[in-house]
Amino acid sequence: MSPLGGRAVVVVSRFNEAVTRKLLAGAVGALERHGWPAERVDVIWVPGAFELPLAVDQALATRRYRLCVALGAVIRGETPHFEYVAAAAVQGLREAAVRFGVPVGFGVLTCDTEEQALARAGGSEGNKGVEAAESALEMVRVLAMLAERAEA
Repeated sequence: MSPLGGRAVVVVSRFNEAVTRKLLAGAVGALERHGWPAERVDVIWVPGAFELPLAVDQALATRRYRLCVALGAVIRGETPHFEYVAAAAVQGLREAAVRFGVPVGFGVLTCDTEEQALARAGGSEGNKGVEAAESALEMVRVLAMLAERAEA
């Protein structure tokens, strides 16, 4: 299988949907530009960023996907909830990627305000959904190269 064969999955949080829909558009667009047409990309919506790791873990457990992109937006409030949700997302997504050996592009924004999040979801600061998809794509190529070297 070529480095760009197979399917991709994008798991996206519905919480802060005004932001995450823009991240999703960026990620899917980047995948398409790099040879992953929409018919090879599954999109799975989850309630929030805290739920991303479980959905990613279960999607990767199917062994159907070559890469994953996880998208969410955690916006700081007046309580420590922000830190707990963000830390759980980071740790859980890392664990899923390592457990299954499948790249998980990390597109979970952690911002102080919705304005900051929108700036990073296609605004003045670019689109972190694009960057997350491109990171996952690069890692697919890296893992394919490592597998080829191991076989040589």
